[in-house]
Amino acid sequence: MNVLPREKQVQIIAALIEGCSIRSVERLYGVHRDTVMRLGVAIGERCAAMHDSMMRDLHVTMLEMDELWSFVSCKQKHAAEGVTDEGDQYIYTALGASSRAIVSFAVGKRNATTTRSFVNDVRARVLGRPQITTDAFPQYPAAIALAFEEECDFATLEKVYAGDPTGGQAHVRYSPGQLRGTKKRVVTGAPDPSHIATSYVERSNLSARMTNRRLTRLTNAFSKKLRNHRAAIALMVAAYNLVHVVETLKMTPAMALGITERPWTVAELVDEAMRFEPTEPIPTLPPEPPKEQSKFDPRFRRGERKALHLTRGQLRVIPGGKR
Repeated sequence: MNVLPREKQVQIIAALIEGCSIRSVERLYGVHRDTVMRLGVAIGERCAAMHDSMMRDLHVTMLEMDELWSFVSCKQKHAAEGVTDEGDQYIYTALGASSRAIVSFAVGKRNATTTRSFVNDVRARVLGRPQITTDAFPQYPAAIALAFEEECDFATLEKVYAGDPTGGQAHVRYSPGQLRGTKKRVVTGAPDPSHIATSYVERSNLSARMTNRRLTRLTNAFSKKLRNHRAAIALMVAAYNLVHVVETLKMTPAMALGITERPWTVAELVDEAMRFEPTEPIPTLPPEPPKEQSKFDPRFRRGERKALHLTRGQLRVIPGGKR
Protein backbone atom coordinates (compact mmCIF):
# COMPACT_ATOMS: atom_id res chain seq x y z
CA MET A 1 0.00 0.00 0.00
CA ASN A 2 2.84 2.40 0.80
CA VAL A 3 4.41 2.12 -2.66
CA LEU A 4 1.21 2.72 -4.61
CA PRO A 5 0.86 6.25 -5.99
CA ARG A 6 -2.00 8.22 -4.48
CA GLU A 7 -3.77 8.42 -7.84
CA LYS A 8 -3.68 4.63 -8.15
CA GLN A 9 -5.02 4.23 -4.61
CA VAL A 10 -7.95 6.53 -5.38
CA GLN A 11 -8.71 4.62 -8.59
CA ILE A 12 -8.74 1.30 -6.74
CA ILE A 13 -11.00 2.57 -3.95
CA ALA A 14 -13.34 4.13 -6.53
CA ALA A 15 -13.61 0.80 -8.33
CA LEU A 16 -14.29 -1.09 -5.08
CA ILE A 17 -17.13 1.22 -4.02
CA GLU A 18 -18.69 0.91 -7.47
CA GLY A 19 -19.09 -2.83 -7.09
CA CYS A 20 -15.95 -4.21 -8.75
CA SER A 21 -14.41 -7.37 -7.36
CA ILE A 22 -10.80 -7.54 -6.21
CA ARG A 23 -9.74 -9.65 -9.18
CA SER A 24 -11.44 -7.35 -11.68
CA VAL A 25 -9.60 -4.38 -10.11
CA GLU A 26 -6.39 -6.39 -10.49
CA ARG A 27 -7.08 -6.80 -14.20
CA LEU A 28 -8.15 -3.19 -14.71
CA TYR A 29 -5.23 -1.44 -13.02
CA GLY A 30 -2.45 -4.02 -13.09
CA VAL A 31 -2.13 -4.16 -9.28
CA HIS A 32 -1.83 -7.52 -7.54
CA ARG A 33 -4.99 -8.67 -5.81
CA ASP A 34 -3.22 -8.95 -2.44
CA THR A 35 -2.26 -5.29 -2.65
CA VAL A 36 -5.83 -4.35 -3.61
CA MET A 37 -7.16 -6.31 -0.65
CA ARG A 38 -4.71 -4.77 1.83
CA LEU A 39 -5.53 -1.28 0.59
CA GLY A 40 -9.26 -1.92 0.87
CA VAL A 41 -8.91 -3.26 4.42
CA ALA A 42 -6.69 -0.35 5.50
CA ILE A 43 -9.04 2.31 4.12
CA GLY A 44 -12.14 0.43 5.30
CA GLU A 45 -10.98 0.16 8.91
CA ARG A 46 -10.14 3.86 8.92
CA CYS A 47 -13.57 4.63 7.44
CA ALA A 48 -15.09 2.81 10.41
CA ALA A 49 -13.15 5.08 12.77
CA MET A 50 -14.14 8.14 10.73
CA HIS A 51 -17.81 7.12 10.83
CA ASP A 52 -17.60 6.67 14.59
CA SER A 53 -16.19 10.20 14.95
CA MET A 54 -18.49 12.01 12.50
CA MET A 55 -21.84 10.40 13.24
CA ARG A 56 -22.40 11.91 16.67
CA ASP A 57 -25.11 14.13 18.23
CA LEU A 58 -27.49 13.62 15.32
CA HIS A 59 -30.98 15.07 15.19
CA VAL A 60 -32.88 12.21 13.55
CA THR A 61 -36.63 12.08 14.06
CA MET A 62 -37.38 8.79 12.27
CA LEU A 63 -35.20 5.69 12.23
CA GLU A 64 -35.63 2.50 10.25
CA MET A 65 -33.66 -0.64 11.23
CA ASP A 66 -33.10 -3.80 9.26
CA GLU A 67 -30.65 -6.70 8.83
CA LEU A 68 -28.99 -7.69 5.56
CA TRP A 69 -27.85 -11.29 5.16
CA SER A 70 -24.31 -12.12 4.09
CA PHE A 71 -21.78 -14.82 4.86
CA VAL A 72 -18.05 -15.20 5.46
CA SER A 73 -15.88 -18.10 4.30
CA CYS A 74 -18.81 -20.51 3.87
CA LYS A 75 -22.54 -20.87 4.30
CA GLN A 76 -23.78 -21.50 7.82
CA LYS A 77 -24.54 -25.17 7.20
CA HIS A 78 -20.86 -25.75 6.36
CA ALA A 79 -19.45 -23.64 9.22
CA ALA A 80 -17.60 -25.28 12.08
CA GLU A 81 -19.63 -25.61 15.25
CA GLY A 82 -18.91 -22.88 17.79
CA VAL A 83 -16.91 -20.67 15.39
CA THR A 84 -18.43 -17.20 15.16
CA ASP A 85 -16.20 -15.62 12.51
CA GLU A 86 -17.53 -17.69 9.62
CA GLY A 87 -20.92 -18.64 8.27
CA ASP A 88 -23.87 -16.25 8.23
CA GLN A 89 -23.00 -12.65 9.15
CA TYR A 90 -25.82 -10.10 9.22
CA ILE A 91 -25.32 -6.39 8.54
CA TYR A 92 -27.46 -4.36 10.93
CA THR A 93 -28.36 -0.92 9.58
CA ALA A 94 -30.07 2.08 11.18
CA LEU A 95 -31.20 4.59 8.55
CA GLY A 96 -32.53 8.10 8.99
CA ALA A 97 -35.76 8.20 6.97
CA SER A 98 -35.62 11.89 6.03
CA SER A 99 -31.87 12.11 5.32
CA ARG A 100 -31.36 8.52 4.03
CA ALA A 101 -28.16 8.48 6.12
CA ILE A 102 -26.81 5.30 7.66
CA VAL A 103 -26.54 6.43 11.27
CA SER A 104 -25.12 3.18 12.62
CA PHE A 105 -24.19 -0.28 11.38
CA ALA A 106 -22.89 -3.52 12.83
CA VAL A 107 -21.73 -6.85 11.42
CA GLY A 108 -22.23 -10.09 13.33
CA LYS A 109 -24.49 -12.99 14.08
CA ARG A 110 -28.24 -12.35 14.13
CA ASN A 111 -28.67 -12.82 17.86
CA ALA A 112 -29.38 -10.91 21.06
CA THR A 113 -25.74 -9.92 21.66
CA THR A 114 -25.23 -8.23 18.29
CA THR A 115 -28.68 -6.63 18.47
CA ARG A 116 -28.06 -5.09 21.88
CA SER A 117 -24.65 -3.77 20.85
CA PHE A 118 -26.11 -2.29 17.67
CA VAL A 119 -29.07 -0.60 19.38
CA ASN A 120 -26.83 0.81 22.13
CA ASP A 121 -24.61 2.34 19.45
CA VAL A 122 -27.65 3.94 17.80
CA ARG A 123 -28.74 5.46 21.12
CA ALA A 124 -25.24 6.94 21.62
CA ARG A 125 -25.44 8.77 18.28
CA VAL A 126 -29.02 10.05 18.19
CA LEU A 127 -30.39 12.96 20.21
CA GLY A 128 -33.95 13.45 21.37
CA ARG A 129 -36.89 11.08 21.03
CA PRO A 130 -36.90 9.36 17.62
CA GLN A 131 -39.58 7.21 16.08
CA ILE A 132 -38.17 3.75 15.39
CA THR A 133 -39.49 1.10 13.02
CA THR A 134 -38.04 -2.39 12.76
CA ASP A 135 -39.10 -5.71 11.33
CA ALA A 136 -40.54 -8.44 13.52
CA PHE A 137 -37.17 -9.79 14.68
CA PRO A 138 -37.93 -10.73 18.33
CA GLN A 139 -34.66 -9.38 19.79
CA TYR A 140 -35.44 -5.72 18.98
CA PRO A 141 -38.07 -4.91 21.66
CA ALA A 142 -35.86 -5.89 24.61
CA ALA A 143 -32.76 -4.20 23.15
CA ILE A 144 -34.60 -0.95 22.39
CA ALA A 145 -36.26 -0.94 25.81
CA LEU A 146 -32.86 -1.20 27.51
CA ALA A 147 -31.12 1.39 25.32
CA PHE A 148 -33.85 4.02 24.88
CA GLU A 149 -36.00 3.23 27.94
CA GLU A 150 -39.09 5.43 27.37
CA GLU A 151 -37.36 7.99 25.11
CA CYS A 152 -38.61 6.70 21.77
CA ASP A 153 -41.76 5.82 19.84
CA PHE A 154 -41.24 2.27 18.68
CA ALA A 155 -43.28 0.11 16.32
CA THR A 156 -42.68 -3.05 14.33
CA LEU A 157 -43.72 -3.84 10.78
CA GLU A 158 -44.18 -7.45 9.75
CA LYS A 159 -44.70 -8.34 6.10
CA VAL A 160 -46.84 -11.37 5.34
CA TYR A 161 -45.98 -13.22 2.12
CA ALA A 162 -47.81 -15.94 0.27
CA GLY A 163 -46.40 -19.40 0.86
CA ASP A 164 -44.25 -21.24 -1.65
CA PRO A 165 -46.28 -23.90 -3.54
CA THR A 166 -43.19 -26.16 -3.50
CA GLY A 167 -43.13 -26.20 0.29
CA GLY A 168 -40.22 -23.78 0.86
CA GLN A 169 -40.27 -20.73 3.09
CA ALA A 170 -40.92 -17.45 1.35
CA HIS A 171 -38.47 -15.39 3.39
CA VAL A 172 -35.44 -17.45 2.33
CA ARG A 173 -36.08 -17.36 -1.41
CA TYR A 174 -34.19 -14.97 -3.67
CA SER A 175 -37.47 -13.54 -4.85
CA PRO A 176 -40.04 -13.42 -2.02
CA GLY A 177 -43.57 -14.60 -2.49
CA GLN A 178 -46.48 -12.35 -3.22
CA LEU A 179 -47.02 -9.77 -0.48
CA ARG A 180 -50.32 -10.49 1.21
CA GLY A 181 -50.24 -7.63 3.70
CA THR A 182 -48.45 -5.99 6.61
CA LYS A 183 -48.93 -6.07 10.36
CA LYS A 184 -48.12 -2.93 12.31
CA ARG A 185 -47.64 -3.23 16.06
CA VAL A 186 -47.00 -0.34 18.44
CA VAL A 187 -44.54 -1.37 21.15
CA THR A 188 -43.61 1.87 22.94
CA GLY A 189 -44.95 5.43 22.89
CA ALA A 190 -47.19 6.84 20.19
CA PRO A 191 -45.56 6.47 16.77
CA ASP A 192 -47.17 8.11 13.76
CA PRO A 193 -48.91 5.27 11.86
CA SER A 194 -48.21 6.90 8.50
CA HIS A 195 -44.44 6.66 9.14
CA ILE A 196 -44.32 3.06 10.37
CA ALA A 197 -42.31 1.71 7.43
CA THR A 198 -39.00 0.16 6.49
CA SER A 199 -39.01 1.05 2.80
CA TYR A 200 -35.98 3.34 2.88
CA VAL A 201 -33.71 0.97 4.77
CA GLU A 202 -34.74 -1.88 2.47
CA ARG A 203 -33.86 0.32 -0.51
CA SER A 204 -30.43 0.91 1.05
CA ASN A 205 -30.01 -2.87 1.16
CA LEU A 206 -30.39 -2.90 -2.61
CA SER A 207 -27.75 -0.17 -2.89
CA ALA A 208 -25.44 -2.25 -0.70
CA ARG A 209 -25.74 -5.31 -2.93
CA MET A 210 -25.16 -3.18 -6.04
CA THR A 211 -22.11 -1.28 -4.75
CA ASN A 212 -20.35 -4.03 -2.82
CA ARG A 213 -19.28 -7.09 -4.76
CA ARG A 214 -19.02 -9.17 -1.59
CA LEU A 215 -22.78 -8.91 -1.18
CA THR A 216 -23.69 -9.99 -4.70
CA ARG A 217 -25.58 -13.28 -4.60
CA LEU A 218 -24.51 -16.44 -6.44
CA THR A 219 -20.87 -15.44 -6.93
CA ASN A 220 -17.53 -16.46 -5.44
CA ALA A 221 -16.75 -12.86 -4.46
CA PHE A 222 -17.79 -13.37 -0.84
CA SER A 223 -15.46 -12.44 2.03
CA LYS A 224 -13.03 -15.08 3.22
CA LYS A 225 -12.25 -13.35 6.55
CA LEU A 226 -14.53 -11.50 8.95
CA ARG A 227 -12.04 -8.65 9.32
CA ASN A 228 -12.03 -8.04 5.57
CA HIS A 229 -15.82 -8.24 5.51
CA ARG A 230 -16.23 -5.61 8.20
CA ALA A 231 -13.73 -3.31 6.51
CA ALA A 232 -15.56 -3.63 3.18
CA ILE A 233 -18.89 -2.77 4.82
CA ALA A 234 -17.36 0.27 6.55
CA LEU A 235 -15.95 1.49 3.24
CA MET A 236 -19.33 1.03 1.57
CA VAL A 237 -21.13 2.95 4.34
CA ALA A 238 -18.67 5.86 4.17
CA ALA A 239 -19.06 6.14 0.41
CA TYR A 240 -22.85 5.89 0.72
CA ASN A 241 -23.04 8.70 3.27
CA LEU A 242 -20.38 11.06 1.92
CA VAL A 243 -19.87 10.42 -1.82
CA HIS A 244 -23.05 9.11 -3.43
CA VAL A 245 -25.83 11.61 -4.13
CA VAL A 246 -29.40 10.52 -3.38
CA GLU A 247 -31.40 11.34 -6.51
CA THR A 248 -34.61 12.24 -4.68
CA LEU A 249 -32.78 14.60 -2.29
CA LYS A 250 -30.24 16.00 -4.79
CA MET A 251 -27.58 15.74 -2.08
CA THR A 252 -25.64 13.19 -0.10
CA PRO A 253 -27.02 11.82 3.18
CA ALA A 254 -24.23 13.59 5.07
CA MET A 255 -25.31 16.90 3.54
CA ALA A 256 -28.91 16.22 4.58
CA LEU A 257 -27.70 15.74 8.16
CA GLY A 258 -25.67 18.95 8.02
CA ILE A 259 -22.34 17.16 8.48
CA THR A 260 -20.85 18.23 5.14
CA GLU A 261 -21.58 21.10 2.77
CA ARG A 262 -21.03 19.31 -0.54
CA PRO A 263 -20.50 15.81 -1.92
CA TRP A 264 -17.05 14.42 -1.32
CA THR A 265 -14.86 13.02 -4.04
CA VAL A 266 -13.30 9.59 -3.63
CA ALA A 267 -9.91 11.29 -3.24
CA GLU A 268 -11.25 13.38 -0.35
CA LEU A 269 -12.72 10.27 1.24
CA VAL A 270 -9.36 8.48 1.07
CA ASP A 271 -7.40 11.48 2.37
CA GLU A 272 -9.78 12.09 5.28
CA ALA A 273 -9.93 8.40 6.21
CA MET A 274 -6.14 8.20 6.38
CA ARG A 275 -6.21 10.73 9.21
CA PHE A 276 -7.86 8.15 11.47
CA GLU A 277 -6.53 5.01 13.06
CA PRO A 278 -8.70 1.94 13.67
CA THR A 279 -10.19 2.48 17.12
CA GLU A 280 -11.15 -1.09 17.94
CA PRO A 281 -9.19 -4.12 16.80
CA ILE A 282 -11.11 -7.00 15.35
CA PRO A 283 -11.36 -9.69 18.05
CA THR A 284 -9.84 -13.04 17.21
CA LEU A 285 -10.85 -16.36 18.69
CA PRO A 286 -8.21 -18.60 20.30
CA PRO A 287 -7.28 -21.55 18.12
CA GLU A 288 -9.06 -24.76 18.91
CA PRO A 289 -6.98 -27.79 19.94
CA PRO A 290 -6.41 -30.24 17.10
CA LYS A 291 -8.98 -32.98 16.80
CA GLU A 292 -9.24 -36.19 14.87
CA GLN A 293 -11.39 -35.24 11.91
CA SER A 294 -12.71 -37.09 8.93
CA LYS A 295 -12.06 -35.80 5.44
CA PHE A 296 -15.85 -35.63 5.08
CA ASP A 297 -16.08 -33.14 7.95
CA PRO A 298 -16.71 -29.61 6.50
CA ARG A 299 -13.99 -28.28 8.82
CA PHE A 300 -11.43 -30.56 7.16
CA ARG A 301 -10.52 -28.16 4.37
CA ARG A 302 -7.57 -28.01 2.06
CA GLY A 303 -4.43 -26.99 3.94
CA GLU A 304 -5.73 -28.10 7.35
CA ARG A 305 -4.70 -31.73 6.84
CA LYS A 306 -0.99 -30.90 6.90
CA ALA A 307 -1.34 -28.60 9.91
CA LEU A 308 -3.32 -31.26 11.78
CA HIS A 309 -0.71 -33.89 10.94
CA LEU A 310 2.17 -31.74 12.22
CA THR A 311 0.50 -30.72 15.49
CA ARG A 312 -0.23 -34.22 16.74
CA GLY A 313 3.23 -34.39 18.30
CA GLN A 314 3.81 -38.07 17.58
CA LEU A 315 4.76 -40.31 14.70
CA ARG A 316 2.62 -43.19 13.49
CA VAL A 317 4.16 -46.31 11.96
CA ILE A 318 2.48 -47.25 8.70
CA PRO A 319 2.31 -51.02 8.23
CA GLY A 320 4.04 -52.18 5.05
CA GLY A 321 6.05 -49.00 4.69
CA LYS A 322 9.66 -48.92 3.51
CA ARG A 323 12.42 -49.08 6.11
